[in-house]
Amino acid sequence: MTVSKIKTAERLQTVEEYYFSKKLREVRGLMAEGRPIINMGIGSPDLAPAKSILESIQNAVLDNGAHQYQSYQGLPELREAISTFYKSKFSVDANPANEILPLMGSKEGIMHISLAFLNPGDEALIPDPGYPTYTSVTKLVGAIPRYYNLSEHNGWFPDLKALQQQDLSKVKIMWVGYPHMPTGATASTEQFENLIAFAKKNGILLINDNPYSFVLNSSPKSILSVDGAKEVALELNSLSKTFNMAGWRVGMVLGNKEYLEAVLKVKSNMDSGMFYGIQKGAITALYSAEDWFDGLNTVYNKRRELIFELADSLQCTYDRNAVGMFVWAKLPEGSKNAETFIDEILYDKNIFITPGTIFGKNGEGYIRFSLCVTEGKIREAIDRF
Repeated sequence: MTVSKIKTAERLQTVEEYYFSKKLREVRGLMAEGRPIINMGIGSPDLAPAKSILESIQNAVLDNGAHQYQSYQGLPELREAISTFYKSKFSVDANPANEILPLMGSKEGIMHISLAFLNPGDEALIPDPGYPTYTSVTKLVGAIPRYYNLSEHNGWFPDLKALQQQDLSKVKIMWVGYPHMPTGATASTEQFENLIAFAKKNGILLINDNPYSFVLNSSPKSILSVDGAKEVALELNSLSKTFNMAGWRVGMVLGNKEYLEAVLKVKSNMDSGMFYGIQKGAITALYSAEDWFDGLNTVYNKRRELIFELADSLQCTYDRNAVGMFVWAKLPEGSKNAETFIDEILYDKNIFITPGTIFGKNGEGYIRFSLCVTEGKIREAIDRF
């Protein structure tokens, strides 16, 4: 019997499988062959959440109603915890009743926001280099990615004067992310104020993606701390990096209640609420004492010093003041392109490092190391050179 071939949706022609999905399959294949691969590519925390967080989810599964459908807006006490966290850490007032929406990871929020605000043909300003999901989601909803250049020379911050000279009439949203991924650059309060002014002038919804604020960063900031920010800005955040809960899929979006109502219209048609036990664990995490953050940064700081040593052995340069859980390093002059460079290291030294090109054309000439690797493995990697 002949089986008819069903064509996939045209939108799939606009995107490719996520780089890490493909590359990690290749890496796993090498490991299956018995090769001693050290994976320095992906930012998936290898450390465990706090014991109190684990106890919270364990205890919660015995609560009445724990296994029923949950509210699309999350438990009231989770929203209250997020509100308290933002007030304590960022000096941001967010009404837990209508200015906070928990998400199953902030990556989900990128899709929800795009579906809520982008029509086919609209344009989205996307940083280059930047998180690849901004591009793929923009294409999947039928909108048009429009890249703005970031450079080391400009501190990995957009040239807003140059952008203002362009035709922005079709631009609906602008993605930013500070601390910046992949470079680790931070934005000052003044730079956030300039972004808000730019968004207001051009009628653009600004979304700051902010999951790295508490990793090796002495001065966490939220764009919502700027006066008038809620008129034009949303902020995404996540518990994945700060509390080692990447697999739990807990994120949030904060901002103007009208904007969040639009996002909720999408979200409520795509899931049936976050598991109760995970929400209870998230609440415990958000009330963590300061020693949790100090302990986390002590571990990452030791790892980063070793990564700097590894980067030195490759004759790369880097910014010691960058923050977050990656080291963004510039290849030495005259090097091969980034993907060829990392592939040679992968097959010669059995070490996987991320090429900067997966984050955009301006990532050429750079590589990215993850700090989600034990000190012992980093020392082993250094020894291999």
